[in-house]
Amino acid sequence: MATALRTLQLFPFVSLAPHPTPIDELSRLRAALGPDCPRLLMKRDDLLSFGQGGNKVRKMQTVAAEARKAGADMLITCGGVQSNHARVTAATGAVLGMRVVLVANGAKPATLTGNARLDALFGAKVRYVPSREDRNTMMATVADEARAQGRRPFIVSLGASTPTGALGFARGVEELVASPHRPTAIIHATSSGGTQAGLIIGCALFGVKTRIIGISADDPSASLSATIAELLGGAALTLGAQPSTLGADAALEVDDTFVGGGYGVPTPESTDALQLVARTEGIVLDPVYTAKAMAGLLARARGGEWRRDDTVLFWHTGGVPGYFA
Repeated sequence: MATALRTLQLFPFVSLAPHPTPIDELSRLRAALGPDCPRLLMKRDDLLSFGQGGNKVRKMQTVAAEARKAGADMLITCGGVQSNHARVTAATGAVLGMRVVLVANGAKPATLTGNARLDALFGAKVRYVPSREDRNTMMATVADEARAQGRRPFIVSLGASTPTGALGFARGVEELVASPHRPTAIIHATSSGGTQAGLIIGCALFGVKTRIIGISADDPSASLSATIAELLGGAALTLGAQPSTLGADAALEVDDTFVGGGYGVPTPESTDALQLVARTEGIVLDPVYTAKAMAGLLARARGGEWRRDDTVLFWHTGGVPGYFA
């Protein structure tokens, strides 16, 4: 394990957000939930000091290093019109001097808002396709066009959720280790799997013994669990470690009961969670990911899943620009 940890700490990365994010005490939210509520903390990755923050920044620090090593001068990726990942990729290209093309499923907005407006501000070009299923084909087409023009494109997978991206997020657990907090559980929003894989890897290598609970924003738990397991295996191969060293032998906890009508569709529970956190802590969640994840935390706290002396950490994965879409 020590060798794998050292390899992780030395893994190539581009320093996009050099400042650790704070861990805030949610005392007012705890009080609102009643006397039996566990201690509540929040890891504020919405405050990462790059590109308007969010979990994709941690992943892009290692993925950008991979692109540089490949000699790329152009980044291509995909997502929805309001993709947080697309926004961070656009910002990454801007600071590294790389052209960025984003493939977005959906219609071009008449007025750019939220993440789409930031994509344009960072200088990215956008190709629109009708559906999610069309994105990979369009990315391949854009890459072929770029090569024909003498460019060296690098395709960044959806959400930067690759073994390399997961290792980038795993590095962030060191910030938790440097704090005095040792949570009973970590709850976060999970979608493309890279963040949850990164948390599992980081906690395993840095010796943080905790439950890692992903609240799905869209996909069924079975498919997400399979994706996460694949990422853990790929990360182990990358580090030259046994998968068990990276936490791959532990049971995966993915909760898909808060998805509701699907990706980006608010539920009564997520709307309640978004409002409650705003009105008790002055912290903004996003309606796509973190509001649903917080709804999962609130339901578990209200249901008595933890004792009063437990500590539950909510890892805020950002996405706040989407609130202004």
